[in-house]
Amino acid sequence: MKALIPHEVIENKIYLIRNQKVMLSTHLAKLYGVVPKVLMQAVKRNAERFPDDFMFQLNWEETQSLRSQFVTLNTKIDTSTKRGKHIKYLPYAFTEQGVAMLSSVLNSKRAIQVNIAIMRAFVKLRQILSTHKELVYKLNELERKTERHDHEIKVIFDAIRQLMAPPEEEKKPRIGFHKE
Repeated sequence: MKALIPHEVIENKIYLIRNQKVMLSTHLAKLYGVVPKVLMQAVKRNAERFPDDFMFQLNWEETQSLRSQFVTLNTKIDTSTKRGKHIKYLPYAFTEQGVAMLSSVLNSKRAIQVNIAIMRAFVKLRQILSTHKELVYKLNELERKTERHDHEIKVIFDAIRQLMAPPEEEKKPRIGFHKE
């Protein structure tokens, strides 16, 4: 399985869009070894399997934002078609559940293997995020403890400084008669 698709490749194709971890239809099609149009035809034939929380279409702003993050626009001319390779259709984003549902729509052996690898990548990502949250919590706790200790240590040092300071000499009244 590792020879088929490295985990790093899959992990790099998971994006956070609309506060959801998703994979784009164009990337999924490439991983499955099919043309994006074929992937989307299979999805549209089984539209009832893909509710809005499994899959959604990106708008132009989201697409442009993603294009600025990674280069998907190839301005070279394709010599076979004499056309530039510009985006014609807005891509779709599949959530983890949507990717899982793709396995029921695409029945090739490669699709099954790719789906297993993708599910493992989502699980690994979830574990990493969980560990990250725990780390942030522990750091915050440590910071609170050190702040409390810093205050307590300052109080101790202030008390020690007071004990180390020489006593102030009291003005003693002079003995004898004084001129006024």
